[in-house]
Amino acid sequence: MHPPAAALLLGIALALPVHAVEVIVNSIERPDPWIVNGCLIAPKSECPGVDLRHADLRHANLEGALLDGANLARADLRHANLNGARLNGANLDGTRLEIAFMGGARLAKASLRGADLRFVRMAKSDLTGADLTAATLEKAMAKGANFDGAKFINTDLQETKFYEANLSNAVMDGALIRFAIFQDALMEDCTGCPQHWQTGTKAWEEGQAKSAK
Repeated sequence: MHPPAAALLLGIALALPVHAVEVIVNSIERPDPWIVNGCLIAPKSECPGVDLRHADLRHANLEGALLDGANLARADLRHANLNGARLNGANLDGTRLEIAFMGGARLAKASLRGADLRFVRMAKSDLTGADLTAATLEKAMAKGANFDGAKFINTDLQETKFYEANLSNAVMDGALIRFAIFQDALMEDCTGCPQHWQTGTKAWEEGQAKSAK
């Protein structure tokens, strides 16, 4: 760029209010290849049973990876790409998964006790028989996900989107479901599910009714 033009652009940037210029800097430096405890952190990597406890895997791209039976307890997977990944029987207790992408991921019988899945995108994922006790899925998008036989004991499901999800045989004892959406969800033999969600009075309607009195 010509020096006067560069100076002009710099002057304009400096003249703008601080809140008007957002600079995004990715300060996370990763080795190439990125290997953690013998597992290549890359799409379609095959690391069944690997021990990745407490691993820093923020922004990792593990799309389509094979991680069945892996131990990811308390790992940091914020913003990670786990679309299509296989995590059947994996240990994700206490794992941080905020804003992770898990579309089509398979987590059958996985343990996610106390895991943080806020804002997760998990459409069409398979969590059959998964244990989500004391986990938080606040504002997660779980459209079409399969939670058949899953445990939601004392789980935070506030504003979770369960559009067309399969909640058959699931257990929701003590779960927080305020403003959660269960449109067209299957709830056959589910314990604690709001069976009459689509026909009953919604939480916000109850609040309006109380205010009107």
